[in-house]
Amino acid sequence: MTTYNIALNFEDGVTRVIQCDDDEKVTDAAFRQKINIPMDCRDGVCGTCKCFAEKGAYDLEFYMDEAMTEDEAEEGYVLTCQMTPESDCVIRVPASSAVCKTAPEAIEGEVLGVDRLSETSFGLRIKLAKPIGFLPGQYVNISVPGTDKHRSYSFSSAPGAREGTFLIRNLPGGVMSTYLAEQAKPGDAVTLTGPMGAFYLRPLERPQLWLAGGTGLAPFLSMLEQLAEQGCDQHITLYYAVTRAADLVELDRVQALAEKIGSVSVITILASEEEMHERKGFVTDHVTAEELNGGDCDVYLCGPPPMVEAVRAHFGKLGVEPTHFHFEKFNPTEAEAVAA
Repeated sequence: MTTYNIALNFEDGVTRVIQCDDDEKVTDAAFRQKINIPMDCRDGVCGTCKCFAEKGAYDLEFYMDEAMTEDEAEEGYVLTCQMTPESDCVIRVPASSAVCKTAPEAIEGEVLGVDRLSETSFGLRIKLAKPIGFLPGQYVNISVPGTDKHRSYSFSSAPGAREGTFLIRNLPGGVMSTYLAEQAKPGDAVTLTGPMGAFYLRPLERPQLWLAGGTGLAPFLSMLEQLAEQGCDQHITLYYAVTRAADLVELDRVQALAEKIGSVSVITILASEEEMHERKGFVTDHVTAEELNGGDCDVYLCGPPPMVEAVRAHFGKLGVEPTHFHFEKFNPTEAEAVAA
C-alpha cells in the first residue's frame, strides 16, 4: 500500500497536510485525521464536498452532473468523497479551517542558532520536534521566548525537514529582533503555529518571474530547495532587490540552487546610489514586457507593500497582464504578511 501527502488549503489560509492511502477516499482520510471536509451524501450526488485540486494525480469515481459537471472536472474540480489519490496532492477547500473542525497545528521547537547575516537581517535555525508539512512559500507564527508575542515568518528551508530556517529582517526595537540580537541562545524553546498562507508554489506550467525584496527572498529559497530535488522544466527569472550589497544575504545559496536546477536566471539589483552595481534602482526599472512573455507567465512577488503596488502599476504601463500574479506583502514592522 502506498500513502500520499494531501495538503488541504482552507479559505482562511490555514494548511493541514494529511496522509491518504492509495485505496482511500480523501474525505475518509481527512475524517480519520479529525478534519471534517463538508459533506452530505458520500455518493457523488450532492456536491457538498466539491474542492479544487491544484496539484497531483487522482482518480474520480462516480459523480452526477448535478454535483459536478464534466467541464468542472476538466478544470480541476473534484468531489473529495469520490477522489482517490495517485500522487501527493494540493487541494483548495472552499471552507474555513474552523468549519472543518481543525486549526493550525502547534509544533514545538528549540533554537539551534542565530546567524547575523548582515546589519539588516538574521538567519534563525530551529530544530523541530517533528517535520512540518507545508507548501514552499508558506509561513508559520513563531513565539518569541520570554514574551507572550509571536511573529510571522516564511520558511526558507525545504518542506518536511527536521530543521526549519528563517530569514528575518532586523528591525531595531522589534520584539523578535531584540530577542535575536541580545537574548537568543541555543536550546531556547519556541512554538511554531501553522503552516498558513496563500503564497505558495503552484505547478509550473509556464515561464516564471519571481521578484524578491530584501528578506522577501525567504519563501523563494524554500521554493528553490524543492525544485532542486524535484526538477523543473520551466525557465525561472529571479530578481533579488535590496538596498546595499551587504543586504544580498544567502546569495551563494541561491546561486548554488539555481545551478543545480539548471533553468534559473538570478538578477540582483541595488537601490543605493552610493554603491556600484550592474543594475541599480528598483525591479520596475528592469523588468521588461519580454520577460512577461506576452502574459504567458506566472509572477510571484514577496516584498513590502510599496513594491507590490509599484510592480502592479508597472505591469499596467507595459500593457501586459501575467496569467497568474501571486504576491505576499509585508509591512516594515513586525506585522503579519498578506498574501494573494
